[in-house]
Amino acid sequence: MKRVLTAVVLIPLVLVLVFLPPAWQWLFTAATALVAALAGWEYLTLAQQKGSNPLRIAVVIAVLALFAAWFEWPDQLASILGILSLVLLLVCTFSSPIARVLPDASNAVFCLLYTGFTLISLPALHAQNNGPSLVVLLLCTVWAGDTAALYIGRPFGRNKLAPRLSPQKTWEGSIASVIGSLLATGLLLEIASYLGRWNSVALSYADEVWWYWLIVAVIINIAAQVGDLAESALKRSAGVKDSGTLLPGHGGILDRVDALLLAAPALWYAQLIHQRF
Repeated sequence: MKRVLTAVVLIPLVLVLVFLPPAWQWLFTAATALVAALAGWEYLTLAQQKGSNPLRIAVVIAVLALFAAWFEWPDQLASILGILSLVLLLVCTFSSPIARVLPDASNAVFCLLYTGFTLISLPALHAQNNGPSLVVLLLCTVWAGDTAALYIGRPFGRNKLAPRLSPQKTWEGSIASVIGSLLATGLLLEIASYLGRWNSVALSYADEVWWYWLIVAVIINIAAQVGDLAESALKRSAGVKDSGTLLPGHGGILDRVDALLLAAPALWYAQLIHQRF
């Protein structure tokens, strides 16, 4: 029940942010930056369980600075990421005990990459001409896949997917997740087609044939499942069940966005590659 109530509160809020007009792009970017910073804070808590403890405030500031700088200079992302990574290295060099410089610097830079750089894909997608539609596709594909895996995998799952990383995940749940994502994408395409009859552009996928979006849905789903497994591996390595307790029924922020950390870049790069070819 806690899981459902949290979703009921958060999903409308997220959709409001997604459908903000272009002039409010900064607010969507700021909200994503806040989520990335909170997820980064939780990641550093995991790292602390393994003896690493970089200056958290510096890492959080670096994550927020990454989003702010990208918003102003989107074409300079690589340079911005490099500068911030070097700054974190210097901070750890002069603030951490000498025995902890290596793990602290490694975790600080990885945190910037893992929760900051990956989630930059969300405002990058949102800034496109059909940005809100792309973000809705991403979110619905991930959410539908996660829900299908939960309600099919738990009662019917028999064959373990990756028992070393996440003992509860099964191949049955994984296949159900892909099917759930495909169904959600098909439903979105139908809704967009219906709205198009009324000259609505709230959802628009008409720039590509229908099967392209189904292929993209499978790519998103696979990336989301891998992202989920990666975060599970990090938690198991740290010896904890959840990354935090901020979201009742869902654990922490990192637990909630773990799939997006790989799914969002997967959609962004799939779009970039498709546009090139």
